[in-house]
Amino acid sequence: MNSLERFYATAERRPVDRPAAWLGMPDPQALPGLFSYYGVKDIHELKMAVGDDFYAVEVPYESETAHAIYAAFDWYKSGEVDAMNRTLTVPGCFHDAEDMEDLVFDWPDPAAYIDAAECRRRVEMAPEGKTVLGILWSAHFQDTCAAFGMETALMNMIAAPELYEAVNEKVLEFYLKANRIFYEATKGKLHAVLIGNDMGSQRGLMISPELVRRFVIPGCRRLTEQAHSYGLKVIYHSCGAISDIIPDLIDAGVDIIHPIQALAAGMEPEGLKEKFGDRVSFCGGVDTQELLVHGTPEDVRKKVEELKRLFPTGLILSPSHEAILPDVPPENIGALFDAVRR
Repeated sequence: MNSLERFYATAERRPVDRPAAWLGMPDPQALPGLFSYYGVKDIHELKMAVGDDFYAVEVPYESETAHAIYAAFDWYKSGEVDAMNRTLTVPGCFHDAEDMEDLVFDWPDPAAYIDAAECRRRVEMAPEGKTVLGILWSAHFQDTCAAFGMETALMNMIAAPELYEAVNEKVLEFYLKANRIFYEATKGKLHAVLIGNDMGSQRGLMISPELVRRFVIPGCRRLTEQAHSYGLKVIYHSCGAISDIIPDLIDAGVDIIHPIQALAAGMEPEGLKEKFGDRVSFCGGVDTQELLVHGTPEDVRKKVEELKRLFPTGLILSPSHEAILPDVPPENIGALFDAVRR
């Protein structure tokens, strides 16, 4: 099998020659150590040297305030934080909004800031046979929370849901348009996308399952249906303990759930396999909170072998967070991928 064949088989829970595997998106501060370990000079060479099954491409987004699409909205008019350092705790521009007339904002048009030619160029760098993965995020829950400030946003879900939903709808419209630009520019060259919202803490959901179903799942469904209309598989990301709403993500059409954050409550691989393994595939499983940081290469190899036995298919082996931080020894990343290929 080549990487693309292996990915589709994993996503559809069909037999594979070996598990599909993904490096994730290393933090910039982790790159020097990984470059040195693999003997490469840039991120493109690193993707080739690791030998995983994916070539991840972030949507190119350049505006006056942002150099990444996840920071497209400059909510922070107080000057306390810039858009590139998005936070959910600082009050956003709608913090004091009491009715619809207060929701005044200069909404960006993604068409002004996404270069279709650059989208194609990035995707065309992927070698033949690799799974080309678009990193879109489209994090409407997090953005809407940031627009109000998280405490106010969550109170508005109960006290003024029409305000929350109006902002959420504008954010969704932005992402649906941005994604369409990316999909059209890369048509026939893209295979899967990663979208998502962080809804979980270490112990449980940040909001009740009922609130997730009302305010998050409908957007997930629309984004997933859009990607499916272009023939793309959807990897849906949420950190934390989200097992209570995995059935809702499945019902929304998600193909793969990312990550298996193995130390979060209810996210043990064994339980996920038993409850959901015949309905959805997963990505992750190799713990980045303790194992990859403090374990030895042999510890990592043992965990990979354990996961391979548990998931003969249906699991993309990957660190349990998409961003590899600089506290992860490169030797442990090497051990992960060595064990995948055994």
